[in-house]
Parts: sequence; structure tokens; C-alpha cells
Amino acid sequence: MIGGMSEFSQTVTLAVTGASGAPYALTLMRQLVQAGVRVWFMISPAARVVFGEETTLKLPPKPADLERFWIQEMGAKPGQIKVFAESQWTAPVASGSGAPVPMVVCPCSTGSLSAIASGASNNLIERAADVALKERRPLILVPREAPYSAVHLENMLKLTQMGAVILPASPGFYHQPSEIQDLVDFVVARILGQLRLDQDLVPRWGERHE
Repeated sequence: MIGGMSEFSQTVTLAVTGASGAPYALTLMRQLVQAGVRVWFMISPAARVVFGEETTLKLPPKPADLERFWIQEMGAKPGQIKVFAESQWTAPVASGSGAPVPMVVCPCSTGSLSAIASGASNNLIERAADVALKERRPLILVPREAPYSAVHLENMLKLTQMGAVILPASPGFYHQPSEIQDLVDFVVARILGQLRLDQDLVPRWGERHE
């Protein structure tokens, strides 16, 4: 049941846009599913291209087929992952009267960053982010770009002043990573922290020495 009582602990909107960083999105989704969180999922056309370059997954083009694909791929319960189309304006994320859930854009392209900062709302991802901002709901944006231009930085400042959290995909090294997945886990752990969800991917600062 969308927007009402459910067997899941909470709901998180996860949007994936066209920046490099598909492994971040995959790890985050898997962690959310394992935590018993219901995921409302959206993906941009550019993100589909990136998934094709960075993973071996073949994402079905239709939302219903993609939904079944994710449920099987993530080992999710029936109804735990709901996929919304780019122009599905009847989705609960499209209106402030929908369920008040946090939103993560991971990765967040600088194009999406700009559109969200300007309130463009040209597609459901941009509109959902606009709703999160106007309703003062948690909005976590995970840009992956280098270097940042003045435009990028101005948009990040503008969004921070609006209440969004800018969490760049910048892994740390104090957890002594030994493989690429360790770096991915570091960023995902920070996202989960912003969502107030427990995680055991990476020890928090100070925990290694207790």
C-alpha cells in the first residue's frame, strides 16, 4: 500500500541520475532493502547509459519489468521496491500531499543538481526533489564530478541554504580500504547515517579504537 500503513520500517525515495557512480546506487539500494526499508525508485535515461558502462546489469526499459528485476536482484520482499516512470505524475513523490519520506539522489549529476536548484521540475526526479525542498523533508544529493566549476559550487551552496544535504561521493581512507567496494561502502555508510539508519559497512570514527 503506497503512502499508508505497511510492513516496512520506513520508506526512502532513491533517484539515480547520470553521473558516474552506479555501484553507490546499487550498494545503497541493497542496504536499504536489508534494513527493511521500502524503496521508491526512479532512474533517468542518462543513468541507464551509465549503468550499462559501469555494471553488467541489463535494466529492463519498462517500470513494471524493472520493478520485478530489482526485487529479484536485491532479494526484496513483494512490494518493497516500487519503480516510478520519468513522467508518472500520479506518483506520491510528485505532490506535497504524498507521504513525507526522505529522498536521496545517488549519484546526482551536475545537470540534475542545476535543475533541482532552479526548481525546473521537468521530470519526476526533479519534481520529487522540489517537493522535498518545499516540504522541508530530508533531501540528500550525492554529486560525483571533478573538478567542480563555479556553477556547480554555486548550485551546491544554493541547495544547502535551501536545506538539502550535499554529500559528495568522496570516500575516506581511515577505515583502511583493501578493495574498491570498501570505498563504495564508505560513501554509502555516510548516506545511511544521514538517513538515521544503522549500518555495519564501515566503523564510525572512534569505533576502531574502542
